[in-house]
Order: sequence, then C-alpha cells, then structure tokens
Amino acid sequence: MDLKNNLNETLNNMILSASGWRGIFSDDEESKSEKISKAHNVICAGAAFVFAEYLNCCCDPCAPIVLLGSDTRPTGKAIADAMIPVLMACGCEVRYVGITAAPEIMAWARSLNTAKTGFIYISASHNPIGHNGIKFGLTDGGVLHAEEAAKLVTAFHKLMERDDSIEKLEKLSLAVDTPRLEKIFSGEKNNKALAKKAYYDFCGDVVWGANLSVNTLDILSASKEGLTKKPLGIVCDFNGSARTVSIDKDFFASLGVKFECINDKPGQIVHRIVPEGESLIPCCKLLEEAHERDSSFVLGYVPDCDGDRGNLVIWDDTVAKARALEAQEVFALACVAEFSQLVWTKEFIPGKAVKAAVAVNDPTSMRVDRIAKAFGISVFRAEVGEANVVTLARKLREEGYIVRILGEGSAGGNITHPSAVRDPINTILAVAKMLSVNSVNERKGLFETWCNYSNQVEKYREDFTLADIIASLPPFVTTPAYSKDAILQIKTHDHGELKDKYQKVFLREWEERKEQLKQRFGFCSWDAIAYNGTAERRGLPRFGEAGRGGLKVLFFDGEGTETAYIWMRGSHTEPVFRIMADVAGTDAGVERFLLDWQRKMIMIADE
Repeated sequence: MDLKNNLNETLNNMILSASGWRGIFSDDEESKSEKISKAHNVICAGAAFVFAEYLNCCCDPCAPIVLLGSDTRPTGKAIADAMIPVLMACGCEVRYVGITAAPEIMAWARSLNTAKTGFIYISASHNPIGHNGIKFGLTDGGVLHAEEAAKLVTAFHKLMERDDSIEKLEKLSLAVDTPRLEKIFSGEKNNKALAKKAYYDFCGDVVWGANLSVNTLDILSASKEGLTKKPLGIVCDFNGSARTVSIDKDFFASLGVKFECINDKPGQIVHRIVPEGESLIPCCKLLEEAHERDSSFVLGYVPDCDGDRGNLVIWDDTVAKARALEAQEVFALACVAEFSQLVWTKEFIPGKAVKAAVAVNDPTSMRVDRIAKAFGISVFRAEVGEANVVTLARKLREEGYIVRILGEGSAGGNITHPSAVRDPINTILAVAKMLSVNSVNERKGLFETWCNYSNQVEKYREDFTLADIIASLPPFVTTPAYSKDAILQIKTHDHGELKDKYQKVFLREWEERKEQLKQRFGFCSWDAIAYNGTAERRGLPRFGEAGRGGLKVLFFDGEGTETAYIWMRGSHTEPVFRIMADVAGTDAGVERFLLDWQRKMIMIADE
C-alpha cells in the first residue's frame, strides 16, 4: 500500500473532536512501542501546520509561541519530533517542555497571556497505552472551544485532501537545520521549571479563591489551622503518569499534608490507565497500609495518564477498610465542598441577588441537582466533552452567575474556577477543606454548613470523619461510565436515525409498561431531552433531533419530581456507544432494570 492510501486508512481510524484528535499510534492499542508509522508522521506534521496557520491568522506581527508537551505514553516523543520542525518552518517559536501534566501546560500557557500564543498537548487521556492524540489550546487555560476546534478539523481535512499534501509537509519537515532543532530540545529543562512554577502559583488561586475582596484567603488560614489540629495523610498511585514529574508532592507538603506514593517513575504504567474499577485497587491497598501505620492517612487518588483527572479512594470507618468512590460520588463531594466554601467566604449568600450556578455534562447524576438545590444554586447541563462544559460555564459567567465549580460527573474529578481543566489537586483539596475548615468566629465549618443547608443538622458532630461526609450525600445509584455494562457496539452509523427508531420502540414500551413503572418505581411521566454542544432542549418532539449528541429520557414521580433517567450517546473519542441510568435511592436493582431496559430498546432500534 502506498503512503497516500495508508494515510487515508489511518485517518479513517482516527477520531477528531473538540476533546482531542485520537487514534492508535502504536502497533496496537496495548503496544509499548515508541515508534509511529510514516502515515502518523504526516498526520502529526499536518496537525502542526494547521495550528500554526490558525495562530498566524491574527494581525499581530509577532511570531506565534507554541508550548509543546506530552504525557508519558511511549509514542509521545515521536509525535513531538514530527511536529516541531513544521511549527518552526511555519515561523513559530516553539517551547518544548517534555513530559508535563495537562493542567500544568495549560497553567503555563495562561501565565503568558500574550497574543498568538497557544499550546499543543500530546495525549490520549484515559485511553489504552498504544493510543495517543493531540489537544490544542490558547491562553485561557483550556482546550479550544468546540467552534474553534471545528475550524482546525476543517482546515486539516482540506490539507489532507490535497494531492501534494505529503510532499508539502515533508518539505516543511526538512526545512529546519539541526542546530535550531537542538536548541529547542536543550531548553526543555528550563521550560519545565517555568511550567511547574506557573502551575504551582496558579493552584493556590484555584484552591483558595482569587477574589481577595471577599476574604477568600481566610479559607487558606482556616485550612492550615485545621490541618495542624487534625493532620491529614494522602496516598497516590501515580501509575507512571505525567503527574510523576509535576507539583503534587511539593504542593501538598507546603500545606503540611503527609504524602506517600507508588509507581512514581514517568512511564511506569503498571495497570489500566482509566482510573476506575480495578485500577483503584492498588491505591486502596496502599491506603490501608499507610492507615495501619498512621491513622491520619484517610485519602488517596489515582490520576489518568495526562493527569487531569484523579478518582478517589477513602478510608471508610464504617467498614474499617479502604474503598474506591464512584466517579459521580467524587464530583458530588467536590460540589458540596465548593458550594460550602462560597457560603463560608460570603461570596455567595443564598437568597440574595447574586446568582450562582454549576455547569455539568448531561450524564452527571441528579444527586448534584439535589445538592445545588439545598444552596439555591442553579444547575445547567451541556453535552459530554470538557470543552462543552467549560464553554457553558463561561457563558453563564457572562450572564452574571458565579460558577465556582463545573465538570463531568460521569468522568469524576472537577474543574474549579478560574481553572478550565480538571485537576486532581483541586479535587483532593476540596475534600481536605471539608475535613479541616471548622467553625471560625461566627462562621460554621464547611461540613456543618452543608448539614445545615441540606436539613441534616443531626448528621454533624465535632469529630466527624470522611465517611460521615460521604454518608450525607443524596443517595443515588448511577451506572459507572466506564463499566462494561455501559458500553454498546452498534451497527447504525447515523445516530439521529438510530434515535428516531429508538423513539418508536420507547413509545411502544412506555404504553405497555407504564402501569408497571408507576406501581414499581413511581414513574408517572417522562420528558425527552437533547444535548448538543452547550444547548439543552427539553420536550423533544423527535428524538432524532439529538443527532450525535446526548439523548436523555427523564422520569418524574406523581409530584413532578425528577427521580431517574436513562441516557445514550456515541463517544466522540472512542469507537463505542455509551448508555447509563441514574435513579434516586439506594436500590441498585432499579438502576439495573433501567439499564437493561435501555440496552434492549437500543438493540431493537439498531436491528
């Protein structure tokens, strides 16, 4: 097969979306080979070219600055090698940082805040080790908005369709001499130091709040005082991720938090990358060992390869062992902490004129709605995709809302303003603040604040533990997004067509089952909702209007309270179709029934 045909075949197997351009860059998805094919070299060169052209569209005469880094996947360096010469040939000033966590390179880009500056981050996030990908962003601290990302994809396809695309890119790749390239790579150590400093400084603003007019620095003082009285120990299974060479150890040490870790060498990936299910078992064992030696160790985390998410394990006093939290629990816990902090700092006073909101993705559990309602905070939903949620939060701020926290509950972790990317440091310290910030003068501690606002005063006690906080969360049973039961393989390529067929099946099923659903689960009515980008459309007359976006069927009880949902959407970063169910209460059998029912209806529609 000639290179052009191979290139087309390789492109057909890649997914290009606002969340990143991803594919299998190695021999297979579990391969640890460092080499990439000639076709992938061309693709990387083309990605560099269109991003350089994108930055050069500005009228500013200065050369574009491109920050470039990667996670710890074996193919990361080869991809960087393919991109750097093209960026340089296009007139860009390239600053290569080597291995860096996603929040780190984004904080570095934010700190520059100059015209025509952007970053390229090489990563496939939670995908298997043989996968890799490319993310693009500017200086606002996150990846490109969906509309801007679409411009890059369009420009890239036009470039690849040209008959002379390979020749053009090869010529650019050879246009830069060796001494200039060596200078780029020799700056890696200095750039890494600059990136880490920018990230360290920015984390302080994020965790404690940058709005000094409402005395948010008081929360730092209260946290440190609380940690002195009641020490906290944290463990981490880095799993060879980019966080192995980031700020974690130093940042926690600055607060007096004890820290122990395993698999802390870059590239020491010893288990599945996605931090869910079995991937959390080693961290649970580590936490149990640490807790046995020192009872202050009660919390642990496992990041994914690029280090922008980290799901949690906790020491649970009620069962006297460590256990993993579900991703939805983690996000809910972070929401409780950050909402309580807004009240503690008086940045938001429920019932007053100032509005507050939380932006989430469409399959985020409704437990967040219950938490937000307790504080008088509004919930807004966007389609799956971090870029969608970040864009929605920005729109809400423009409308006058305070949006302290946002994120994708289905994936765990959280984004805390002014950050525009998930970060396990923010998640861990949200929990740490709940544990350490107690009553100061007339202000109640964060956990007591939550208990009061949620009408659970009886659950507060002075010697509360992390297990007490978890037990206070609204009870919901939700399908884990990365469980085998949440994934389908479908034949229908047109997802709008599939959803139209699904509508016919659902309407028939509803008529046949509605009395059973009412008697057994209390479902009295339903609504169909589409999520596309940042738009939510309720009362959907035709399910197919959701297209490739999310489709949710929401169930209400006799009083009109939202009590459960079933949801579907094809992934834009993986070749899978995801389904999910979410139901109020603790009966896992209801979630199982809804999920099985959803699967059955989709498979009938897919015939």
